[in-house]
Amino acid sequence: MECKEALLVRVFFGEDDKHEGKPLYKYMVEFCRKNNIAGATVFRGILGYGKSSLIHKGGIFKLSSDLPIVVEIVDCEERIQEILPELSKVVKNGLITLEKVRVIKT
Repeated sequence: MECKEALLVRVFFGEDDKHEGKPLYKYMVEFCRKNNIAGATVFRGILGYGKSSLIHKGGIFKLSSDLPIVVEIVDCEERIQEILPELSKVVKNGLITLEKVRVIKT
């Protein structure tokens, strides 16, 4: 990434969400890598809720399914704009946000 200004995409959805039988978070990271996006990271939440207002949580003795997932993707605005249509298509039950960020070091 050679830009100083960039866009950060955050995609919020559930761990059980899939695309073509594959975990959605895995598909998204592989898609970004294939499209030479500067970076993508997956975070697994321990507690959260979304549009449904159902609280999803993990516990020590319970393996919760459908924990919150956040995928963060960063690159120049032009590159992010190229992949947004695909992200919007594959995220059926989730939230996608965009934020301008300043890259300090690459």
